Amino acid sequence: MNLENWQSTQYLHWSFQHMADFLPTAVISRGRGPVAVLQPRPLGSALESIGVPPLHDGAPATIREVIDATNTDGWAVMHGENLIAEEYAGGMTAGSSHILMSVSKTLVGTVAGALSDEGVLDTDALVTAYVPALAGSGYAGATVRNLLDMRSGIAFSENYLDPFAEVRLLEEAISWAPRMDPGLPTTLYGFLQTLRQKTFHGGVFEYRSCETDVLGWVCEAAAGEPMPELMSRLLWSRMGAEEDATIGTDPVGTGMFDGGINAGLRDMLRFGSIFLNDGVSLTNERILSPGWIAETLNGAVDSRDAFLCSPGDNRMPGGMYRNQIWFPYPGNDVLLCLGIHGQMIYINRPARVVAAKLSSWPLPQDAAKLFSTLRAFDAISATLAADTARLRQRAH
Repeated sequence: MNLENWQSTQYLHWSFQHMADFLPTAVISRGRGPVAVLQPRPLGSALESIGVPPLHDGAPATIREVIDATNTDGWAVMHGENLIAEEYAGGMTAGSSHILMSVSKTLVGTVAGALSDEGVLDTDALVTAYVPALAGSGYAGATVRNLLDMRSGIAFSENYLDPFAEVRLLEEAISWAPRMDPGLPTTLYGFLQTLRQKTFHGGVFEYRSCETDVLGWVCEAAAGEPMPELMSRLLWSRMGAEEDATIGTDPVGTGMFDGGINAGLRDMLRFGSIFLNDGVSLTNERILSPGWIAETLNGAVDSRDAFLCSPGDNRMPGGMYRNQIWFPYPGNDVLLCLGIHGQMIYINRPARVVAAKLSSWPLPQDAAKLFSTLRAFDAISATLAADTARLRQRAH
């Protein structure tokens, strides 16, 4: 396994679980606190046989068929604190660590929220107030809030299939891909300083991984602490994680904030529960304030308009993006943390459901696989909510 082939289709299932074998990583420690216990209450075939509405004109499927058709490495569902489904494929186990890709963005956004709650980070402040080195870049004049909601005016292509898109050049700069352009900077921070502005800051939403990388830099500067230690202190050691997480780094040890975090499936559920429980972990530790949770759920007055006018093909009518989290529907009942090649944390607040899926899709983006998975988790949530309602009726 090497830089040339680790993202090749035939190797994804293996490489996504062994990033530390061929790339430098740093540990995000779980500390010595208690592990949040997930109560096993498997529903087995009853869960897998739930019907999933078709995306378009296709035939309805079942949960089992969706899981089998979407290159699943592992998936799990938690209802309240009960672990009702957990399954791994192709040699992956509960102890395996898997790259989260852009689910990492929500973890970094959570660190930013915790720093904001502490008064260490002002989301209305200019980026350059924390990172003066960006004064000569396109980020001059952008605010931390612009980063959190991906509404800066930076020119940055997220076209994963274009080897010359900035998202791929970034990988070259941090030595995650073979260097084709010798003129590129050799560190993440060096690359971010080369980005330029194409339109005004605070405009429409446009999904750009560089926003999270700058956000991570801002968090480190505000706290005076590297992200692995910062994330451990504010999040990973406080949420009852079962295992350490890791983050891939560039040649000088800077974390790849936008997509380099690796973790286990159960810890993804534990993380998701923070947003189910209004900022409190399963170990009763407050991670985020009620105020941060509320502003995440409500968005800004123009968040949905900014999302609607996005130049990207988001396919989420009425949705929004806030604090590094996707809201796929009108309203704020369902939250998504998403990563390319099929990584997802699904949070359904009314149904009290957190679901997670780790995958190795052949293509970075696949709308059919993404939205069939979303519908599958919606169907599970609807079934569980209906069952809960029936039990309450009987109790009365």
